[in-house]
Parts: sequence; structure tokens; C-alpha cells
Amino acid sequence: MASNNGLAKIETQKMKEEICHDDSSAPVKAQTVDELHSLQQKKKSGPNTPIKGLNQSAFGSEVDRNKQQLQSISASLASLTRETGPKVVKGDPAKQAETPKVAHASQFQHQHTIPNLNISDSSLKFTHILYNLSPAELYEQAIQYEKGSFITSSGALATLSGAKTGRSPRDKRVVKDDTTSDELWWGKGSPNIEMDEQTFLVNRERAVDYLCSLEKVFVNDQFLNWDPNNRTKVRIVSARAYHSLFMHNMCIRPTPEELENFGTPDFTIYNAGKFPCNRYTHYMTSSTSIDLNLARREMVILGTQYAGEMKKGLFSVMHYLMPKRQILSLHSGCNMGKDGDVALFFGLSGTGKTTLSTDHNRYLIGDDEHCWSDHGVSNIEGGCYAKCIDLAREKEPDIWNAIKFGTVLENVVFEEHTREVDYTDKSVTENTRAAYPIEYIPNAKIPCVGPHPKNVILLACDAFGVLPPVSKINLAQTMYHFISGYTALVAGTEDGIKEPTATFSACFGAAFIMLHPTKYAAMLADKMQKKGATGWLVNTGWSGGSYGSGSRIKLAYTRKIIDAIHSGELLSANYTKTEVFGLEIPTELEGVPSEILDPVNAWRDKDAYKETLLKLGGLFRKNFEVFANYKIGADNNLTEEILAAGPNF
Repeated sequence: MASNNGLAKIETQKMKEEICHDDSSAPVKAQTVDELHSLQQKKKSGPNTPIKGLNQSAFGSEVDRNKQQLQSISASLASLTRETGPKVVKGDPAKQAETPKVAHASQFQHQHTIPNLNISDSSLKFTHILYNLSPAELYEQAIQYEKGSFITSSGALATLSGAKTGRSPRDKRVVKDDTTSDELWWGKGSPNIEMDEQTFLVNRERAVDYLCSLEKVFVNDQFLNWDPNNRTKVRIVSARAYHSLFMHNMCIRPTPEELENFGTPDFTIYNAGKFPCNRYTHYMTSSTSIDLNLARREMVILGTQYAGEMKKGLFSVMHYLMPKRQILSLHSGCNMGKDGDVALFFGLSGTGKTTLSTDHNRYLIGDDEHCWSDHGVSNIEGGCYAKCIDLAREKEPDIWNAIKFGTVLENVVFEEHTREVDYTDKSVTENTRAAYPIEYIPNAKIPCVGPHPKNVILLACDAFGVLPPVSKINLAQTMYHFISGYTALVAGTEDGIKEPTATFSACFGAAFIMLHPTKYAAMLADKMQKKGATGWLVNTGWSGGSYGSGSRIKLAYTRKIIDAIHSGELLSANYTKTEVFGLEIPTELEGVPSEILDPVNAWRDKDAYKETLLKLGGLFRKNFEVFANYKIGADNNLTEEILAAGPNF
């Protein structure tokens, strides 16, 4: 049979009562494409935040809870100098079909007294709140609206942090008031640079005005600290989807039920990102300013888009809040064995903290920030912030595999067509980073809590080659070396360094501590003594000579040492004492050459060893001068005990 065009007509055979393939269905109900798109997504909105203290039964509906949530966010965005602010409404303005009807911001009860000034243009506009968006939604926002955002071949979101690709510690300020002037560590050696409250409020106003001038802002309500008894509620208000996704990963993500009962946050960040501070404002040294006000429980970020400022700013806050509850905040890694034995790892960059605390035979509690309370240890964060430079699947498979959908990649370089990242490329910065949820690590312990630590391990990469590969240290020595926070930079790690250079960072995190280092050290020693923890000093650096003449201690030997600490094998070893530092070192350890356990035996030139040992001891003493006059209590006994645990010539 032929058709009209001369081609054979294809005949189909009707199947009786049987249909092999049937994708027929009734037409969609939509009358327009826009209406069709509206059917694509379920209309169920995310959990909402009621105001603390209100009767929950009276506001049980989703509409009422949404209203209370907007009141809470409106209070956070309230201006201090104008009676009115923007109208706040939830949702992406691009998806708003009609003008939203919400209560005016001035009708909400603000926590501050504000002068009765004339109405301003800001009261005539809407500020759309994109509240606790999912990673998928934040991907869409970033790719559509933020230049420099791309999906890489692994599924991670690559983005740029602008001109600042690292923290700006010289631009960080803390409000000095009647309370903080006595409580915080000020002066020489301290990371706390003061500002007055009036200047903070000027910067806060600038940041809030900028955020309220935008058509939309991102709001995250999340938690810090996995310990349910000491959880801290934080709210982050930011201008970029990248920042919102970063904090989604780095803070602890609430369940829908927890979010519905979130209430008033304990601390709020206003991240104005690229919007600069006014350099004519008092205390400003550049167009960047990161300001903490502990009394108001607020942080303001101006003139930098580097996301790490939020992470470390909150860590500083925890360094202030937790010790007030007799909880020790720690800049450390933490893991746990299958028998429940917990180890803390302290160490500066290049000491091997990440490598040694990441152990496939042990559970990871966290990689960077922890608390030690009467209940045990807990991770402060909900994610990891890993360095990516020279990342390789073979060396760090866990980090490599964690870089997938949901992960933020900062300032990396990728191939234009395949979107494959070149982790060796430093074109943008050497400080390339990945931020991902901790559950992306296979052996992460969720929830991230554990019992009291059994071992406290202080890591140092000694490029002078005079510290032993491992030493057992008493409580006074633990406090001394904890306060010192020593490692050594070598040629190649920073420009212009030709020989070992000693580096000290109090409590292994001087940039983030708020109180005097001796207070943290005393708390550490007290907890170690009460819970029976043992202190260890582990050198992952050089042996048999300084950098250039000796050789770096093999990682395999260091791993044997760490394994022997975990197993308790080292506790039963025979010990001898070293000169100058007075460190107890084992005479033998299976799997580690005996000749390197005592550094002097590994040096051919004994005179050179002694000279280098005295040089390093002198550097320790000089660094400790800034801490020597600090007193705890009525007498100075503790400080004298710590000083006596240092180098003795």
C-alpha cells in the first residue's frame, strides 16, 4: 500500500487488550507555560522561625509561623537611626507573581530605641529574604546571578572571593567596653585590636543599609557546637549565594523541627561582602573591616568577600563564650578509636595535623574546631574547610572524594570545556579551599561528639632538627608548649626564607583567641589532670641536622609513633631525658629506628647540634617573654610553674 507521496505506508497492528508501551495520559491542567512551570515544584515551603516566648499553639499554621519568622528577620535587619526599614518578604523576587502583602517593618518590635525621624525611601521597597535555601537552590542563584560561579566536573560549585583570597587580620576589630576591657587579652601579642561601640554602630549601619538596599538577601539560621547542652544559634545575613552555601556547609544544619523552634539567634553576622567600609571612619586602616561586638552578639563584615572571615569570626566568638561556661574551646583536629579513645591534634600549617588526624582506622570527630566540656569533646562546626593546593586523589582520597555536588570550591582554576579542576594551578591564589559538610567524609562520626580525650598531641615541624620525634610531656610542659604553639618555616614555604625560621602562634591559633593564652592553657591542664589525659610533643620535621643538612622524619615513622600513642604502647616504654628542653623520650619503639629517637645521636656534628639546640631554646624564651608577667589568681605560682617547664640552660 502506498501513500500519497509514493512511499510505502507503515501499517501498525492493534493489540487486543494488551499495551506493550503506553505513555499516554490526560493533558496537563496548565493553560500557560508559566502555569506549567508552577506545577513543577511542590508548594511546601521550608520550616519557619517563630519568635521566642510566643504561644506556639496560637501560631500553629504555616502562615502564622512564616509571619513570626519574618518578624524575627526584620528585627535583625532593623536600622538603628531610622524609624522605618524595608518591607521584608520571603522568597525569590524573580518568582513573585504578585506584590506580597506583609506587615511594615516599623510595626515589628525592635530591640533598640530608635529616634522618630521622617519616612525614607527604604520603607517603600521590599527586601526579599531567601531563607535557608538548599544547596541546589543556592547553586541556581550563584550560577544565574554571580559572575565567576561554575559547576565543575565533580559537581562542586567553583566560585571567586574577589580581591581578598584570605583573611585580613589587621582589619579585624573588637569593641572594647567596660566588660571586655577586663576580660579580653589586649596589648602586645594579642590579636584583639580595639574599637569603640560608636564606630561599630557606624559600620553596622553601613552594612545593614547596604543589605536592605538589595532586592534580595540570603539568611541562614544554623547552629554551632554538636553538644546539645551548649549549642549556639547563629544567624548569617549575606548578599551572596556563595556565602550562604559556604555557611550551610560549615555550620550545623538544623532539622526542620529544630528550625521551626529556632527562635531568636544568639549571634548574628551581617556580611556586606564587597561593599567597603568608609575609610574616614575612626579605626579604619583600609576599605576592609571585620568587627566584633560581644555585648551585642553581632559581627559586621565590610570590604571582603572571603568566606573564611565568617568561619573564623564565629570561632573567635566561641573562644569567648565557651570559657564563660567552663568549656575549653580548641583549635585542633579530633578523632576517636573503635574502643572510644579520643585524641586531640594541635599543629600549625605544615605540621601534618590534617594528615595524622585523618585515619581510616579511627572515626573523625572534626578537623579544626572543638569544645571540651564536662560531657566530653564536641565539634563546633558542621563541615570541613580543606586546603586544595596540590590536592591529589592518591595522597588525600577522603578530601578528593568530598569535592562533589554541594561542595564550595574557592578560587580554583579549571579547564574551560571539561570543567576539570587543576589543583596545582596558583593563578588566582595559593590559598585555594574546599568547604563541604562533614558527612561527606566516610568515617565521620555523626553526631560529632566523643568522650573525654585520652591523648593530647602537640605537633611541630622542627626544621632546626633538634626536637625529638616524640616526647611524653607533663602538665606544665603541655601548658608551656601549648602557649608557645611552635613550628618552623623552611625555604620554599614563603618567599625570601632561606633558612629555618621559628614561628609561634599562641594556643596553636593566636589569630582567633580572645582571652589570655594562659587561661586556655590552665583550663587544658585542669581537664587533662581530672580526666587522666597524657600530653605528647611530636616532631614531624627534621632529624640528623637542620633543614638543608638533615632529612625530614619519614611519615611512616611518625604514623608508627601516633599508632603507639593510640594503643598505649608508648606509655609502657623506657624513657630518658633530653638537655635544655628536659623532654622525656622513649629509648626504643618498634618500627622506629632507635638512633633517631634521641636527636643528638642522629647528628654527626655534636657541637653543631648543641649550638642549634641552644639557639632554638633562646627563640622559645624570647617568644615567651610576652606571657611571663601574666598572673592567674592572687599569686603567680602557675605562671612560674609554666616558665620552669621551658628551656633550661
